[in-house]
Amino acid sequence: MRYVAAYLLAVQGGNCSPSAKDIEKILGSVGIECDNERVTKVLNELKGKDVDEIIEAGKSKLASVPSGGAVASTGAGAGGAADAAPAEEKKEAPKEESEESDDDMGFGLFD
Repeated sequence: MRYVAAYLLAVQGGNCSPSAKDIEKILGSVGIECDNERVTKVLNELKGKDVDEIIEAGKSKLASVPSGGAVASTGAGAGGAADAAPAEEKKEAPKEESEESDDDMGFGLFD
């Protein structure tokens, strides 16, 4: 992702066709070592393509992906929410263990 971000930064800066050196320079400016294989892959995938067109195509693809923000308005809506809560707690459990700041407070967010 960082290689694509560096490519996009170069394009936004006015360089319509960034080279591997341009991407290396951008990543190096923030202390990231560059993997030439990944840079080459990004450059080959974006070679001869308009970034704005790629972004627009991506937006239309993302529009069809469900984001989970909509709630179905059915009679069993409350039951569905109750079922989703334990799954959410399971996802959060490993995250809580890895954070030391929660141990200092003496309670967890979902306790």
